[in-house]
Amino acid sequence: MTGTFIISRIELERVLTGLGVSTQKIEGLVTALNKMHRHSNAVAFVGMLQKTGLRQPEIANILRRIGVDDVTVTNIFNSLDEERIKSAFGRIVELKVE
Repeated sequence: MTGTFIISRIELERVLTGLGVSTQKIEGLVTALNKMHRHSNAVAFVGMLQKTGLRQPEIANILRRIGVDDVTVTNIFNSLDEERIKSAFGRIVELKVE
């Protein structure tokens, strides 16, 4: 997954509003992006979009809208799933080495 994709803050807010995301959640997302100097890797960005309540098909449409191809969209979701599996696995497994 390489490449840089750009969406303006105004366009992002417009798209999210059109998808029914609350103003409060949009402001939270924009604030989080501002703290990261308006740069995010795609997996983290998708994770933030999911926290606003958007489902995978809606997020995929946003990514396609900014020029991300279908293969990359699939790879982003796969990477996010892998991160979550690794995170959950680490919480439920206790390992002691003696």
